[in-house]
Amino acid sequence: MRRYIIRRLAQAVPVLFMISLLLFALMQAAGDPLATLGGDQRLAGDERRRLERLLGLDQPLAAQYLYWLVGNDWTRPDMDGDGTADSAGARRGILRGDFGLSIVTRNPAMQDILQRLPATLLLMLTAQTLTLVSAVALGLYSAVRQYSTADHLITGLSYILQSMPIFWVALSLLYLGTVQLRAWGLPYLPAGGLYDPRVGAAPGQVIRHLILPALSLTLVSIAYYSRFIRSAMLEVIHQDYMRTARAKGVSERKILFAHGFRNAMLPVVTLVGLDIPALFAGALVTEKIYALPGMGSLFIDRLARADFPVLMGMLMLISTLVVAAQLATDVFYTLLDPRIRY
Repeated sequence: MRRYIIRRLAQAVPVLFMISLLLFALMQAAGDPLATLGGDQRLAGDERRRLERLLGLDQPLAAQYLYWLVGNDWTRPDMDGDGTADSAGARRGILRGDFGLSIVTRNPAMQDILQRLPATLLLMLTAQTLTLVSAVALGLYSAVRQYSTADHLITGLSYILQSMPIFWVALSLLYLGTVQLRAWGLPYLPAGGLYDPRVGAAPGQVIRHLILPALSLTLVSIAYYSRFIRSAMLEVIHQDYMRTARAKGVSERKILFAHGFRNAMLPVVTLVGLDIPALFAGALVTEKIYALPGMGSLFIDRLARADFPVLMGMLMLISTLVVAAQLATDVFYTLLDPRIRY
């Protein structure tokens, strides 16, 4: 196992290098990062050249990529154009955790990202927990009661929810939970934000503000998760070892959970592993509709303003999590099924 993990980590290095090269090329082709700094007036002349020197945009593309990757603190270039080396303009590169300065806020890009990360993790972990608990219960019940009325009802609702776009679900819940309940004179849920600024980030406030966005994500995700768990359980529920356990007099509850569900979880672990990076990436549409200060809304805002350092920091963070999640998934396989060896 140790040798396998070391080999996978060694393979991840060139993969992440190729991802960084591809992302850098795409960002360079996306547009001019200085186009949004001048407002209604276009930057030109000495002001534009000064900003290009300050941001390192006057360097060749290969040099820009090298500075972005390993930093320029070893060269101390003339960032201000005054003929002297500028130590204030030096940076250490992404290999040492420095993604540069945000073009919009002039703060370190990682600082802007980390400010939005807690809200996204709170929302996504809540939605993921609700999804897994509900999907496991519905999937198991649907598999055990195959072709029953409840099975047909769960299957039909899953198909309906899976076909609904997330923006429609979010807007519908927003209308029902806020506008309609308020019109009926009933207690209604907040329409947006993470908490009421007049009250502060009290636990009760945060929970009330998370209900609608978390429910929006849960309803969409629970559809395919429950279908996936049902299919996985149906594959193992009629296996020989399940019949042998019944013949030995083992209780049905123990057969389902100790024997069937454990083996059925293998493909589900793969699905969860693929969703782990999404926990950090956030839900772009949901966060925008409910005005949540998370990673998704940050990405949309900085994409519109061509804030390349923040965008590259977010994309590289997500790419690294994808590689790490796949390794963690493979390792977790061995805990569920002792027959798997690497």
